[in-house]
Amino acid sequence: MLPEEFDLSGRVAVVTGGGTGIGKATARLLAKRGADVAIAGRKADVLEDAAREIREETGGKCLAVPTDVRKPEACKALMEKVAEEFGRIDILINNAGGAHGHVGLSKIDLAKWDRDVQLNLSAAQYCAQAALPCLKKSKGCIVNISSLAGVHGTQGVGAYSAAKAGLQMLTRVMAAEWGPAGIRVNCVAPGMTATEKATAGWDERGYDAMQACSNFPLRRYGEMDEVAQAIAFFASDAASYVTGETLAVGGGPQIGGMIEVET
Repeated sequence: MLPEEFDLSGRVAVVTGGGTGIGKATARLLAKRGADVAIAGRKADVLEDAAREIREETGGKCLAVPTDVRKPEACKALMEKVAEEFGRIDILINNAGGAHGHVGLSKIDLAKWDRDVQLNLSAAQYCAQAALPCLKKSKGCIVNISSLAGVHGTQGVGAYSAAKAGLQMLTRVMAAEWGPAGIRVNCVAPGMTATEKATAGWDERGYDAMQACSNFPLRRYGEMDEVAQAIAFFASDAASYVTGETLAVGGGPQIGGMIEVET
């Protein structure tokens, strides 16, 4: 039996980008903990498959709502659909994101810059603002999904890095402005994580992900369920007095030194 502070029974969660990767893992975990879940994304077939899997695995409710979160009116329609179906919204996970290609800032196509900023930053505001009336009623919470690229920066994905950094500041401002209404807003910043998309990219490029992690304290990349656990913490009453924070889930700080230190 779950400790009371982690039990999400009776709550309704919306997870954007919920058809695959970290979003799907998070939706599954929230459903396991008792929440009714709605997953949103652009690909209806992928969403329906994910929703069916989550229902079969957890026995809970999972609604698939095809949505392009880059469009404010679509975000509004998403929240209206979920509220109509489940009667309330308690948790919003702003997980939709991604980078359009890898290229330096001197050569980036400005339309791709705009798409990355819209998807990784603006969409979170669109969804949060649309969900706000319901979240005020439920005194709910928002978890924004950033990236360690937004903490340290990553060459070749400048727009993505900048947008994810902006999402962390948006988290702080949302927390300050909406805290008096009883709404908590926090952020999770995953590092290298073995999502389906990431592992396919590693295989395609012959990228040795474990070697790339050799300077991480934990010496490995993360799994989707490990990131989902951090997200679920912020969504639960276990984090009832935490707001405006960003939690890195990336295998530890990469700190150099002047000597080799034995464990």
